[in-house]
Amino acid sequence: MASINHSEKHTWYRSIDRYLLVVLLVFPAQIFAQHNVPPTEEFAVTGAVKKEIKYTISDLSKFKSESLGDIVAGNKPGEPKKIAKNASGILLKTILDSVGIVVNNHKEHNEIVIVLTATDGYINVYSWNELFNSEAGNHVYLITEMDGESINKMQDRILVLSLSDNFLGGRHMKGLAKIEVERIK
Repeated sequence: MASINHSEKHTWYRSIDRYLLVVLLVFPAQIFAQHNVPPTEEFAVTGAVKKEIKYTISDLSKFKSESLGDIVAGNKPGEPKKIAKNASGILLKTILDSVGIVVNNHKEHNEIVIVLTATDGYINVYSWNELFNSEAGNHVYLITEMDGESINKMQDRILVLSLSDNFLGGRHMKGLAKIEVERIK
C-alpha cells in the first residue's frame, strides 16, 4: 500500500482549499442572482400610501410611457450582458405619485424607503430622496416594451431597471410582485 508523504498531503489539502474557496465565492452569487423568474401580471403597492392598490399590466397602459431607446445592461467589469432594442417604460416615481406617499411634514421624507420585491424574493431598495430628490429617480423605470414586444408578451415582465446605475445588472429586477412604501425610524 502506497503512503502519501507530507508534501503530497499538503498539496492535496491546498487543492481542496482552493476548490472550497471557489465554491464559497460563486455559490452565494448564484443564490442571489435572478434566474428563471416567473413573469408577473400584476403588482401591489402597499404601506405608507394614501391608497393601497394592485396594478395589472392593462392598468399600466393608462400611464405615460417614455421611449428609452436601446438599453445595454452591463455587469460589474462593464461588459455588456444584454441589449434591449427600442425600450419604453414608466417612471417608478410616477407609479408612486399615483398612490400618494403619506408624510406629515417634509422631514419625514428622509424616513421613507421604497422596497421592491420580485416573485423569487429578490429585493431592491430605494430611498424617497433617491427617487424624488436626485437625478437617479429620473431613470428608474418599469419597462413596458422592448425588442418589439409589449409588456404582456415580454418574458421578463414586470421588469424594473435603474438606468443611471453604473452597473445596470445590480438592480435589474424581473417579476415585480410588490412595492412597499415603509417608514424607518
